[in-house]
Amino acid sequence: MNDPAVTEMANKLAVECLAVQKEVGDDRLFMKVGEVLGASSQTLEEAFLTAIRTRMAEIQGRDFLVKQIKAHRANKAE
Repeated sequence: MNDPAVTEMANKLAVECLAVQKEVGDDRLFMKVGEVLGASSQTLEEAFLTAIRTRMAEIQGRDFLVKQIKAHRANKAE
């Protein structure tokens, strides 16, 4: 599954999916998209889910860092 075209498609779809997820308020929309993809291309499904999970992990990591710095600054201000 090292096809650059598949990876590019998956990455673009992941970005779009996360934007739609946020707008519609369905944080599991990516699972539904994965099911649709899996019905016709397991390769694209796997690449998409990897792209989604990577981006979601990055978002969680960034949120964690924001919380850490806010807590640090709040403690420092006291």
